Amino acid sequence: MKRLFLLVCMLGLSLTTAASEINIVPKPLRVEPAEGSFTVTSQTPVVAGQDKELLRVGRLFAGMVEPVVGRNLPVKKSTDDAAIVLSVDGSLGEEAYLLSVTPEGIAVQGGSPKGVLYGLQSLRQLVVDGKGVVPAVKITDKPFFAYRGAMLDVVRHFMPVEDVKAFIDIVAMHKLNRFHWHLTDDQGWRIDIRKYPDLARVGSVRKETLFGHLRTSSEYDGRPYGGYYTQSEIREVVAYAAERYVEVIPEIEMPGHALGALTPYPWLGCRGENYEVWTRWGISSDVFCAGKETTFEFIENVLAEVIDLFPSKYIHIGGDECPKARWKECPYCQQRMKENGLQNEEQLQSYFMQRVEKWLHGHGREIIGWDEILQGGISKTATVMSWRGSKGGIAAAKAGNKAIMAPNTHCYLDYNQTSEPRYEPLANGKFLPVRMVYALDPYDQLTEAERAFILGVQANLWTEYIPDFFHAKHMLLPRLAALSEVGWAYDRKDFEDFRRRMAHFRRTYDVAGYNYATYFFDGKDE
Repeated sequence: MKRLFLLVCMLGLSLTTAASEINIVPKPLRVEPAEGSFTVTSQTPVVAGQDKELLRVGRLFAGMVEPVVGRNLPVKKSTDDAAIVLSVDGSLGEEAYLLSVTPEGIAVQGGSPKGVLYGLQSLRQLVVDGKGVVPAVKITDKPFFAYRGAMLDVVRHFMPVEDVKAFIDIVAMHKLNRFHWHLTDDQGWRIDIRKYPDLARVGSVRKETLFGHLRTSSEYDGRPYGGYYTQSEIREVVAYAAERYVEVIPEIEMPGHALGALTPYPWLGCRGENYEVWTRWGISSDVFCAGKETTFEFIENVLAEVIDLFPSKYIHIGGDECPKARWKECPYCQQRMKENGLQNEEQLQSYFMQRVEKWLHGHGREIIGWDEILQGGISKTATVMSWRGSKGGIAAAKAGNKAIMAPNTHCYLDYNQTSEPRYEPLANGKFLPVRMVYALDPYDQLTEAERAFILGVQANLWTEYIPDFFHAKHMLLPRLAALSEVGWAYDRKDFEDFRRRMAHFRRTYDVAGYNYATYFFDGKDE
């Protein structure tokens, strides 16, 4: 009896040891360790059958592990050798996958090729962590939230196409499925619109840029700054993202944050003259005129080209931080309010947003807006992105509107990462460590019925103080991993377990060549 007890204890210890070798981020739903391992070498084939999509996914994976095995793995339709076999199982959810590793080979099944790629992202981590040696295991996994996003602001500082693609690779690595691309603002217009060529030619350039922090500096660098994406570049990025099953959601800001458009086309504003692409950060009082029909004609023409470039279900139309001073003084806006029985300028903004939403609905699209769109009332079909804390998303869900949680309190990755910002690069100034990102509860204060309206979560990277993509990666990583676990594994979060797994996941960052902040790993972020 004593020997049997010892045997059971030894078996339990063996399984615990094996389980500790499975260090995947975000945390899988179920992990069943087994005995043995399989070694992935440069000769290990990836087998995808006749499915062209799986063959393409297999080639993506081969590129991911090339730094570990020494060259791209061969991707084949069939083989008799021990291999990594890919397949689709329609009984699984679209984003679900099964990963089975035995000493004889590896099988990755997904509910779709997208699910297969998620399984391969997990396998990638195991290959990297074991330097090719993958412990035997069966992993059953699926995401908790359907919407898992990350936003990149390319207005304050422009990111070339190759950097945008690298951002998408990081998004896909973390099993996120939405890339929110912030393309227009007061500091520049970054998308070519052929009907209005001066948007890119003139609106993309500011004469200089604030040097230092907005709250403490009045110095400027004296150098013109610009950049925009051609329509062919936009299509290239959208296609690149689609290959990684990431949907690109463009944001065209309105009715505020509009100087990138008002500068080349001053008739779009209430004053109608003397606009300039902003050289500093913050909120300009000059916005789109809500009283002129020509404003809506312009917006519809712009959006017609936008929806031709972006096949996404959603179009983000901003709606945040729109001062109403110009509207109060504008005879066109006041007349619009009178004609439509609007009581105040908040209702005028609601009129503006609902009119744009109606046009987009007529073209088969839906809108997302920042939580200010709740002011003055919104349609039941509008989706709210909550950024001023979670209160906007809570209010939206309670009112029966879909919501995405992206509160600045947990999701603004331009904030400082430590409580000692003097040791960090210049940043926003607020403090957001990994632990706080991980602590986000998208369901906070919501009933079971109200929770159904929460689509998911999103991390936001504003770039006022992020001049290039090297700096962007330092701000994104590893905090994006914490957000990805909230979105993928909300029902199984455990911060200390996450911390342990991240010590292994950082090796995937290393192999990919990503510079990342080390404060969290060094215990210096709190």
